[in-house]
Amino acid sequence: METFNWTEEAEKQWDEMAGSWNSRSREMWETGSRKEIIPFVNQYLPQGAAVCDLGCGDGSGTEKLARAGYIVTGMDVSEEMLGKAVENLRDCGARFKKGDLLKTGFPESSFDAVLAINSVEWTSSPFAALKEMERIIKPGGFACIGILGPTAAPRKNSYQRLYGKEITCNTIMPWELEQLAEENSWKKAGEYGVYKKAAMQLSLGSLPVVLQQALSFMWVFMFQSGKREE
Repeated sequence: METFNWTEEAEKQWDEMAGSWNSRSREMWETGSRKEIIPFVNQYLPQGAAVCDLGCGDGSGTEKLARAGYIVTGMDVSEEMLGKAVENLRDCGARFKKGDLLKTGFPESSFDAVLAINSVEWTSSPFAALKEMERIIKPGGFACIGILGPTAAPRKNSYQRLYGKEITCNTIMPWELEQLAEENSWKKAGEYGVYKKAAMQLSLGSLPVVLQQALSFMWVFMFQSGKREE
C-alpha cells in the first residue's frame, strides 16, 4: 500500500485546477472576495517591505502586492500554478519559487511579512505552517492569513475525511486558527470578515466576533509575531 504524501497529492490537485482557477482568480482579487486584502495589508506594512506570498497560485495577489509597492516573492507547491503566474505577470518585479509552505527553504528572518490566503488549510499541519511563517519573518513581522469561513460549504475537498480517507484540505475554523496563533506567540493585530449576500442583510456589527466568524465566507486575520531579536 502506497504511503499518502500530502505535498505530492496537493501539488497534483492544484496542477489539475490551475486552468480553472486562473480563469477566475483576477476577478476575486479585483471585485470579489479578496478585493479588500491589499488595502488591509497597507494598514500595517509600509511600501518597500519584503513580503512572501505563500500559496500564491497564479500570482494575482502577488502582482497586487508588487504594484502596491512591496518587494514580493510568491511561492506555491504547484508547478502549473507557477507557470500561470509567470505567464500572467508582466513587469511588476515579483519573483517566484516552487516550494512547500511547511518547509519553504528561505533563510530565517527573510521577510517583513507573509501573506497566506486560503493556503494554511492546504497543509498537513496548520500549526507547523505558523511555525514556519514565524521562522521566515523578522521579529515583530506580520502574517496576513485568510481562511474559508463556515458558510463556504459544501467543502468537497475535505468532506471525504468523514469516511476516514486521507485528503489534502485541512478544514479549520477562524476561531481555531485564532486560538492556535495566540497560543504560539502571535498577537492578533486586526481582522475582518467576507460574507455572502444573505449574511450581509443582517446587523453583523451587533454580533459577538465569534458569531460574525460563524457567518463568514472567509475570515482574514493580521497577526504580529512575538519573536524576539536574538
